Amino acid sequence: MYDCISWINRNYKKSRCSTFEKVSGFWRGFYITTFENQAKKWAVRKGMRQEKAAIVNVYELSEEWDDFNVLSFEKENEKWLDFVCACRKGQPLNKEYDIIIGNVADDDVFKTVDMYFRGLWDKEKVLGELRYYKMNNQICIVNQETLNRLITFKRAYEVENNGR
Repeated sequence: MYDCISWINRNYKKSRCSTFEKVSGFWRGFYITTFENQAKKWAVRKGMRQEKAAIVNVYELSEEWDDFNVLSFEKENEKWLDFVCACRKGQPLNKEYDIIIGNVADDDVFKTVDMYFRGLWDKEKVLGELRYYKMNNQICIVNQETLNRLITFKRAYEVENNGR
């Protein structure tokens, strides 16, 4: 078991499908990270957009994943790029999996990915450029059954607007 953090801006003791988000990376799912500063930053950003308090939830994530279909990207490569672009096009490829793990294709990263997405750069150029970005991780839990079996709420706290 290890701690993971969600950056939703509500205090949910029981995570539900209604908290699933369509995020730019791996399509629709319940997104968590193992990096607390990343969660704080995203909670603040989301809170500001919705004019709500930024709440970070902390969960315990079970490592008992043998019964689940897991897709894990160790680094940004062609497979990761194709998957992220397909999801951006609206192809819900994540439905084939219970858990997807990989680096975040956030707005900064996607500015580079978008050059490939629009046909302006080839894969090699995009993947070469991505090595300059500080990458954060994300774990996308795709369905409610998996979510119910793997995470347990531990606590929640409010983040100041500066995200530190």
